[in-house]
Amino acid sequence: MIILVTILHVMVCLFLIIVVLLQSGKAGDISAAFGGQGSQAAFGPRGAATALSKATTLSAVLFMLTSVTLSVYAVKHGGPSSVLQGVKSAPAKTQPVAPAPTPANPPAKK
Repeated sequence: MIILVTILHVMVCLFLIIVVLLQSGKAGDISAAFGGQGSQAAFGPRGAATALSKATTLSAVLFMLTSVTLSVYAVKHGGPSSVLQGVKSAPAKTQPVAPAPTPANPPAKK
């Protein structure tokens, strides 16, 4: 079952990327800056906006659902663990403490 959810998650990810890249910006194309009337969108200036926005919303909801499903499964079956759990830490490298220098002239006793 988890393999099916993972495959669905990857497919939804790819579809979401494609749908977002197909959308045109809200401010218009570069031709709008120079007074152009046409749009360079794949489906025309306004007809595809509703279809692409609905596809984006649907794929975003599916992405969130599969993400939550996979994370709940990981917590239940994996438990809390660290990525670095099996790695041994290297000993800290410290420099040896140098002995205190002896004075050149010992103090005279009175």
